[in-house]
Amino acid sequence: MGDTVSVFGMQFVGFALPLVAIKVLHADELQMGILAALETLAFLLIGLPAGAWVDRWRKKRVIVLGDLSRATLLLTIPLAFLAGVLSMWMLYVVAFAVGCITVFFDVANQSYLPEIVEGEQISEGNSKLQASQQTAFVAGPAAASALVRLIGGPFTIAVTAACMALSSLFVSRIRHVEERPSAVDRPPLLVQIREGLSFVLGHDLLRRIVMCTGIGNFANSAASALYFLYALRVLGLTEVSLGVLMSVAGVGGLVGAVGADRFARTVGEGRAIPVAGLAIALTSFAWPLASMLPPLPVLFIGGFILSWAVVTYNVVQVSFRQRLCPKPLLGRMNASIRFLVWGPMPIGAFIGGFLGRELGILPTLWLMCGVALLASVPVVFSPLIRMRELPTHLDALSGSMEEESVDEARPERS
Repeated sequence: MGDTVSVFGMQFVGFALPLVAIKVLHADELQMGILAALETLAFLLIGLPAGAWVDRWRKKRVIVLGDLSRATLLLTIPLAFLAGVLSMWMLYVVAFAVGCITVFFDVANQSYLPEIVEGEQISEGNSKLQASQQTAFVAGPAAASALVRLIGGPFTIAVTAACMALSSLFVSRIRHVEERPSAVDRPPLLVQIREGLSFVLGHDLLRRIVMCTGIGNFANSAASALYFLYALRVLGLTEVSLGVLMSVAGVGGLVGAVGADRFARTVGEGRAIPVAGLAIALTSFAWPLASMLPPLPVLFIGGFILSWAVVTYNVVQVSFRQRLCPKPLLGRMNASIRFLVWGPMPIGAFIGGFLGRELGILPTLWLMCGVALLASVPVVFSPLIRMRELPTHLDALSGSMEEESVDEARPERS
């Protein structure tokens, strides 16, 4: 429940913050790119040490304090608006600060699930977690668009702060007793960071997943920095239609969350990753195509399939790496992957904003669709496409890749 409420709140701020920049502060393409870049810049700057630090702390405490801190920061936006001092620079500072806290929050949140469920239940747990999050993705944008029209963008962000505070209350009431991480023989911080990176980069399948996700996130961030400007100024959509569009996409994600396990069993757990990865790349073309075709039908269908593919991809590959990783290394592993796959996002967002101003919004979207297609190559042309099952332990992953272990990485029989 706490995670759902928190995600619901983030849907509000994700919808309202760009609208505040565009409608209240009249931001241009480059300013929107900078704002989007600052939201994820922290993953590039502190993503690696965050994992080592989180492994030293109780995950539940990090999650609770993270929600409370983000709520406090976001509350400054409506207060500044009331005082008449709201500016783009203030949005930049709040976006960056919230992003820094989100680094720790996300690493702890993703590392907490294996603490409270058994190994064989991790995939089911991730599906349920994704389903609850996608419920927020379905209802959040539509509710946010209605709130923006009713009370305005700045005060919609105040509702986000309330959601964060409520989320922290729910999480604090979880009864699971988390053991305090041992400080005995703890290696230095740089050694711990290197351990996390070595685990991720030391295995072929994880490297391919990281390459696909990192390049895809670069392209998506570059395009996403321009989405609100494109929808409102180029396609002529209203805030309400944009909110409904995002909610329809959330339905696709909910279908993906509920059906990810069944889809993986049907096509093969290994093959599900490249199939979903390719679907993400192909459906990204829906946004620029909407300028040539009736926009709402194209974006409804494209957004639904895209969200289904993203969630399916995430459930399968996140469950794979959580099963594979030793528990003491989970925080560092998750942080290393977040650094590698989220690190390109602020760079992509800034480049997207810059190219949007210099080349135009539509040419930039077409260019990023090509990059998204390139992102699928590492997993489409890989051993994953032949794997019925994914490895469940390190020996099968590192020692049997060439021969594809019959027990752990069995290819589908033809």
